[in-house]
Amino acid sequence: MTFTHTPTQLTLLWLAFSLPAVTWDFFYVIFRPHTMPGGSIHSPFWVPYALYGEVDGNYGWKQWHAGSGFPAAQSWMNAIETAMYLVYAWIWWTSKDQVTGEIRGKRAAAAVLTGFAAGVMTESKTVLYWLNEICSGYENIGQNDLFRLVVLWVVPK
Repeated sequence: MTFTHTPTQLTLLWLAFSLPAVTWDFFYVIFRPHTMPGGSIHSPFWVPYALYGEVDGNYGWKQWHAGSGFPAAQSWMNAIETAMYLVYAWIWWTSKDQVTGEIRGKRAAAAVLTGFAAGVMTESKTVLYWLNEICSGYENIGQNDLFRLVVLWVVPK
């Protein structure tokens, strides 16, 4: 019996939305302070981050001025995770049966292992991000009311 794999439509949709969003986020963090409000490349690409930097202090001036390395470290992990998802998508795209979308054998196993490892990274980083807030007494998000926190922090995370 040959191992096979076919990504679900939900998986492909999630990759189509999350990969550009995570890439956008990575460049915002890595190019700070230039991408922040008042920075030379803030407008037009990173204007929404002006609000997000108020909701989550990791993305705003608060942690920039404090010299916190957490946002950049987390963003570099995002880059590795994104690269792994791109490898998964590339394996599938270049190996799939054109009718069924299925991949077989070692390529299928490589795609599943890479996708699984990237998924574990996604979940682990999300838990780490939440634990960072809990362990710091909600230092970066504690200023928000529940509605703002849910709509502008929980949902995007």
